[in-house]
Amino acid sequence: MTSLIRRLLVALALLGLAASSAATYVHYHLLKNPDYSSFCDINATVSCRAAYLSRFGSAAGVPVALWGVIFFAGVLLLLWASRGRSTVSDSAASYIFAASTAALAAVLYLAYASFFVLKEVCPLCVATYVAVIGLFVVSGGASSVPIASLPRRAGRDVGALVAAPLGLVVVAVFVIGAVWAAVSFPRAFERPAIADTPPLAADQRSEFERWWNMQPLVPNFPFANDGTKVVIVEFADFQCPHCRQMYFAYKPVLEKYLTAAPKDVTFLFKPWPLSSRCNASVPSVHFAATCEASAAYVLAAHRGTGDQLKDWLFLHQEELTPDTVRRAAADVGKISDFDAQYQKAVEAIKAEAAIGTRLGVNSTPSFFVNGKRVPEGGVPPQYFDALIDLELKRAAR
Repeated sequence: MTSLIRRLLVALALLGLAASSAATYVHYHLLKNPDYSSFCDINATVSCRAAYLSRFGSAAGVPVALWGVIFFAGVLLLLWASRGRSTVSDSAASYIFAASTAALAAVLYLAYASFFVLKEVCPLCVATYVAVIGLFVVSGGASSVPIASLPRRAGRDVGALVAAPLGLVVVAVFVIGAVWAAVSFPRAFERPAIADTPPLAADQRSEFERWWNMQPLVPNFPFANDGTKVVIVEFADFQCPHCRQMYFAYKPVLEKYLTAAPKDVTFLFKPWPLSSRCNASVPSVHFAATCEASAAYVLAAHRGTGDQLKDWLFLHQEELTPDTVRRAAADVGKISDFDAQYQKAVEAIKAEAAIGTRLGVNSTPSFFVNGKRVPEGGVPPQYFDALIDLELKRAAR
């Protein structure tokens, strides 16, 4: 391998390593914060988001970008091992050519997925494509050892490399680092699958309407319509499993009406934490991080990031601790002074929780629609949908 070929291979591997490392950084932050916007999110066509969060963004549960880091680091390791008169020097180009051939097949598939399936150009992805294609071409031209002989030579070359103490340390660091990165990298959280539910049949709807008409109005209901036709109020706890279930079950229904009729439907979310630390109506502490989660939501709501943070908190419910909530408050809720504002937020939560208690809330989630209480825990989504539609039609009469 000539010095020019070596320099070209090193430059291409460094290009790929830099692009893959940046892509891994972006992918990590997208998993931690769904609203994260990176430097490569330029417009609807030139962006990294869809590529990284799509089904093409990971392989075997590990981000493709991280596989890229491992691949390009491995190429640099091979080039380092082949320096001077090393026994690996005559076969290094062939090893790189074999590896880049497999990598080329992968990037061609990913390029097709990006350009023709997702219809998006990912700048960092393109940089890795260029690096892989360059490695393939340059190493292919410099390869002097038949590919078929590489399996037989691999044992000898690895043995020669690890025979030296420095070589053994470098290989060990590479292998351990690659395994650790693949195992410890956060996994994407999948939203619960919500089965499609058919709309109510005419007789079901009629019976449900009669039942709803019989429900009493809550006396002195404090949430006025203020010009809207339907006011929906929910009291919930961020660590309550049933609250999470109903959040994802009702989310499509609420989004449908809030998008189609934003002036006619209002949805109010009120934390009712199951902890005596921030809710006087609860005798003990049921969940360790619910006060912090509720405070983070209250603070985020004032900044216009409440919905994003609420979604993150329910999606990551199983990993909530006071510390993870604080990090999410900063990353997702854009709250830079959480600790300074925490006690003030807790006082606001206590006041809202007291209102819920006066309305009869004693469990979560609890829903109210136009001053009437929905049965504790909520009704199935298709009935909730019918309930909103019923109230809209009633207000239009």
